[in-house]
Amino acid sequence: MSVQFGRWNFEGQPPAPDYIEKVGAALAPYGPDSNESYSKGGIKILYRAFHTTNESRREKQPCSSPSGVLITWDGRLDNRADLISKLRDSLTVNSTDVAIVAASYEKWGANCLGKLIGDWALSIWNPRERSVLLAKDPIGTRHLYYSFDEKQLTWSTILDPLILFTGKSFGICEEYIAGWLAIPVFPAAHLTPYVGIHSVPPSSSVLLQPGKHIVSEYWHFDPGKRIRYRSDPEYEEHFRSALAIAVQRRLRSDRPVLAELSGGMDSSSIVCMADTVMARGAAECPRLDTISWFDDTYDQVEPDSNEFRWISKVEQKRNRVGFHINTGALRQEEAKQVGSQKSFERELENDRFAAIPSSNKGLSEYFKRYADYMKSKGHRVTFSGIGGDEPTGGNVPTPTPELQNLLARARFLTLARQLKAWATKMRTPRLPLLWEAVRGFLPRAVAGVPENIHAAPWFHSDFTRRNRAAFCGYQFRIKLFGPLPSFQDHINKLEANRRFVAYCGLQSELLREIRYPYYDRDFLEFVYAIPLEQIVRVGQRRSLMKRALVGIVPNELLNRRRKTFAPPEPKPISSTEWPSLMDIAQYTIGSSLGIIDRDRFAIALEKALYKEIVPIGSLKRTLTLESWLRHLTIRGALTNPTPIEKRIDSSTIDANTLQAPTQPKSLAS
Repeated sequence: MSVQFGRWNFEGQPPAPDYIEKVGAALAPYGPDSNESYSKGGIKILYRAFHTTNESRREKQPCSSPSGVLITWDGRLDNRADLISKLRDSLTVNSTDVAIVAASYEKWGANCLGKLIGDWALSIWNPRERSVLLAKDPIGTRHLYYSFDEKQLTWSTILDPLILFTGKSFGICEEYIAGWLAIPVFPAAHLTPYVGIHSVPPSSSVLLQPGKHIVSEYWHFDPGKRIRYRSDPEYEEHFRSALAIAVQRRLRSDRPVLAELSGGMDSSSIVCMADTVMARGAAECPRLDTISWFDDTYDQVEPDSNEFRWISKVEQKRNRVGFHINTGALRQEEAKQVGSQKSFERELENDRFAAIPSSNKGLSEYFKRYADYMKSKGHRVTFSGIGGDEPTGGNVPTPTPELQNLLARARFLTLARQLKAWATKMRTPRLPLLWEAVRGFLPRAVAGVPENIHAAPWFHSDFTRRNRAAFCGYQFRIKLFGPLPSFQDHINKLEANRRFVAYCGLQSELLREIRYPYYDRDFLEFVYAIPLEQIVRVGQRRSLMKRALVGIVPNELLNRRRKTFAPPEPKPISSTEWPSLMDIAQYTIGSSLGIIDRDRFAIALEKALYKEIVPIGSLKRTLTLESWLRHLTIRGALTNPTPIEKRIDSSTIDANTLQAPTQPKSLAS
């Protein structure tokens, strides 16, 4: 998770020294292991390393190729051996990742990008062609932003230098804000909150020259790839192998790796598979530790919902106890301190810059304990089970993709049989199940308005209309004559995951490289190429995964059922806090930007006071958005905001003081 910055003045003047000094200071907390740079004419490149592998400690960046091209690389290259074998004339087994990338670019040019398997982002400065090429891996696990005008190009791993040191302010990107407000949708992966600042899209390259800006997709999953075996055990063996390789690649670390163990199937499978890989000596990792969080307050409502029970099952299997954080106890402690909390606005005013909404509220006690534990044990890499639900069939079983496949293939007899089987299992009539499959092929005007529109009633109607795609979760229409509907569904879910990782920015307070085994390119290629009926069978979640991991993951977890329960009754807001909450409705920057309808927002706040049903999550996020917009105004980053007439007190914008009526909550596995 190294960081880079580049500035290219097209007319050849070098950037001002004080400007580069400010940028260097902004990058420093993210890259403590080196401070390297390149400067010639109008180009200036800064690089700060965060070492996580033995090879990375031998890297010198930017890396110069024999042809004079400069490559700045932030990443982990997983197919090192394969590329070295193809480039053995110029490489050895000890070559660094960036040297392998440079040799690949020398031989194949920009076509090398599709051959680089791993988590990465890179920039390539070509002085002969006077061009900069920016690119990211197919999932987009690393960050790379850029902005340009007729005079210069600037790119950076973090947003701060692109905003704070340009000497200008920015308009707010409406679509990004709509996607952020529509959580869990998340903003589109190529967007940032600022007009004129872009994010390099996943699986894409961006070619930039004076007067030229070309975005190209360099690789995509093959919809025609098919993997077919004669028996279930063959699919199970391939699944075990693919997951083992995905985990093994991410175990390459010169320090102990920390795995997040939540007690769910995804994180538990990663930990157990990592133990299996390390037991056979196939991992470049000294040790795997675990960190877990649980909420014991749920014991009062539904004992089976306390994740500690399931965490313990994995710890018993590996004969090692991990680090535990009781979030229920922390939440109760934080609730006692609500009155003394600083406002989001003031905390940021006295602290560092918040480039995206709610990104820098300061670490909660939970993350502080997380960070302290990592520092005490020397961890720099963490494993995350995020991304496992979608490819392994972890969501609620649905017949829709399977039925759509049968419709697209015109296999009507099988369709009738499977429709009956699903209807019997789900105890529901067949016609609604069939209609749900058919409507996916229809235009929105015929299919009807989607149920999951995430626009709260106090958003301006024009704002909602202009950003309908974001508020509707970027819904797509299944193509009848395109790739299999199940493949199209896979890619749609992948886009949601790409939006998620693009949104999760770096935090210098919790400095770590997050690795996601379920985002492994080869693992996803396998899952997308096998029959859907292997992944999800009638009424069975994770059919293939559970069959494949028998003997690796504890049986109790393999047989665990998905639970739905009601969380404990939240503490209502106090009457003494309400007047200050109402003050915010008298003036909002969001209203001046055409996002919030001030009057309807005030009505929603009043309803929350009297415990009437309102979209409480959206209400909290709107308050957070307003605080962030005020923060940008104070920093001079927001273009032409209406002047703030009144400073907001600490309890004014503290979204945590709002509580929702008790609602059912579904525990993800």
